[in-house]
Amino acid sequence: MARAAKESLRYSRFESERLVAALLLSLLLHLAAWGVFEGGKKLGWWEKLHRLTRPQQMARKYPAQKPAPPAEVEQEIFLDVSHADAEPPKRAKYYSNKNSLAANPDASRNEAQPQLNGKQKDTAKTEDVPRLVKLQPTPPQQQPAPQPAQPQPETPPAKPLPQSSPMNLGDLELAKVAEATAASQLQQRQQPQQPQPERPRTLKQAQAAQPRLPGQEMQQDGGVRRQRVWSSLDARATSFGDYDRAIIEAVTDHWYALLDSRHFAQDRTGKVIVRFKLRYDGSISEMSTLENTVGETLNYVCQEAIEESAPFAAWPSDMRRQIADNYREISFVFYYY
Repeated sequence: MARAAKESLRYSRFESERLVAALLLSLLLHLAAWGVFEGGKKLGWWEKLHRLTRPQQMARKYPAQKPAPPAEVEQEIFLDVSHADAEPPKRAKYYSNKNSLAANPDASRNEAQPQLNGKQKDTAKTEDVPRLVKLQPTPPQQQPAPQPAQPQPETPPAKPLPQSSPMNLGDLELAKVAEATAASQLQQRQQPQQPQPERPRTLKQAQAAQPRLPGQEMQQDGGVRRQRVWSSLDARATSFGDYDRAIIEAVTDHWYALLDSRHFAQDRTGKVIVRFKLRYDGSISEMSTLENTVGETLNYVCQEAIEESAPFAAWPSDMRRQIADNYREISFVFYYY
């Protein structure tokens, strides 16, 4: 009678060794993976990899669209326009409160910029505008108290000449001249005196008669085909040109007033560039000097001219809509000649 072989459930030695080797290999692989992950995290490998793959993921998620046309770059240099044009230029390096097209009295050349025959190359200016000196206030003259009207003496009737005496023509002519002079003086006293035009007593009143900003004409080589009696530069009017011009006028007036009142020696030449933040309510903050070649005293005068002219007017509604932030960075350049 045959007996069935009885199989054992215990692992053989060979199989036990293979199982132990597999467990050790799995543990080593897990430890290696964990070590690579922690090492890459400390070295920043995964962050760099994420930045590299992020554009590809976004490109798959959002299909490519046509790029928007580039926005017009805002001009950064204000130009005092003396002769305005109705048509704005196609391209303009300057901005203002009025449009201006480049022109020259001589239209024989055709270049990118007009010819200007000034003496300085720092400030954009198309003509010489002298600075109005601040006039000292004159004390009002005291008018004499009106005298009570006195009755005019009646002129006695002229005595008739005797018929027998000859007529003296010289005495008669003198009497007529004296009578005419007296009548003229009486008529002048009776007529009301016309008020004399008052001299401007402040710099603002003086500039009201001459609203152009003071400065010297710029020196620039060139020539354009557009012919005019005067020279002009390309400038585009912006919605905040009037606002900026009012700030420039206020600071310039106060700067000149400080220089005149303190009698600073004008033997220093150079420039000062002051930057500050102009906020929507007209206040200023974070003022700093970017460049100074004239010394600390004249630099302080420039900063004081800005600080004492502020606060300025609040931004108009057009500026609030166009400017995303609540402030603008303004760079104000002062030149000492």
